[in-house]
Amino acid sequence: MNRRLTRPGRFRAAAIVGHAALALTLFGSMVVGVAAQDATPTTSAFAPDAAKGMTFGLIQKSGDQEYFIDEARGFRDTIEAAGGDVIVQDVQLDASAAMNAVDTMISAGVNGIAIVVPDQKIGPAVIEKAQAANIPLIALDDVIADADGRDAPFAGFDGTDMGTKVGEEAAKLWTESGWGSDGVGVLSLEVEALSVCNQRTDAARKMMTEAGFPAANILKVPYDGTAPKAIDAASTVITAHPEFTKWVVWACNDEGVQGALRALESAGVTADNVIGVGLGAYLACPEWKSGNPTGFKAALYISGVDVGISGAEALLGAAINGTPLPEKAIAKTTMTTPENYQDSGLSC
Repeated sequence: MNRRLTRPGRFRAAAIVGHAALALTLFGSMVVGVAAQDATPTTSAFAPDAAKGMTFGLIQKSGDQEYFIDEARGFRDTIEAAGGDVIVQDVQLDASAAMNAVDTMISAGVNGIAIVVPDQKIGPAVIEKAQAANIPLIALDDVIADADGRDAPFAGFDGTDMGTKVGEEAAKLWTESGWGSDGVGVLSLEVEALSVCNQRTDAARKMMTEAGFPAANILKVPYDGTAPKAIDAASTVITAHPEFTKWVVWACNDEGVQGALRALESAGVTADNVIGVGLGAYLACPEWKSGNPTGFKAALYISGVDVGISGAEALLGAAINGTPLPEKAIAKTTMTTPENYQDSGLSC
């Protein structure tokens, strides 16, 4: 099978990747133009054989995390429902592996690439490679920009909006607890090199301080987005601050919160003295389902499936119909708790 594109007049990938990015603004609502809408598309727009003979690539970081597993499933199911083939490459947190994966997919003649970069610094090189190969490219989850600072088409979430919702919930639960602020600390687990993570934790911090919590009691805990690193990093900070006996926890993702909760448990802090607000809900869900005490008091539910579908639909539209890739496709989020998570669509 010849998987290289034979697309005279069907679409102009370089224009899609380059020119469509000119009007982008960082993390807006789902925008094709400026209109906000639900970013969960359907597959009914394409006939079952519309993408027959076409292949699409998905490059992911941390592909063994539940969110990215779901994202790959949404991407694969959508492409295959239209008759296309899918190549998925997990590069973990290795930027060099991501660049190699781009080269491999270009060599394979894919009809479109969706990428979750392990490091946003490789964005210009990734975009340049896709443009040179005349292959449409969409970034998932983490925004990337070209050498002139113009963002690539994007599907994912609004980092500031997510962090605001997490911070609002944390502030509400803290206020309702009646703890006050004496002896209460916040663990803010942060992936400092990733802008979307900074947006989340900065917004959460803003909501908490606006609710009257002292900024001096909010402790930054750098980690790499994984639970093991979160455990190690949080343990060090907890040990260094014996003055805090009650804790509020948020992070860039559920892994960060879960890691901090395990560190607090090891330090002898009971679940009753922890308010953890997850981001993702895929790790909070099993703890709620177990019925055992947990520091996860709430979690913002985000669906990787939705983002995978959005990326796949965008690439299919470009390859089949010549539809310009969306500037920003922002998926919905829902705050969940142990009491309501089953009604939100979250399952585990």
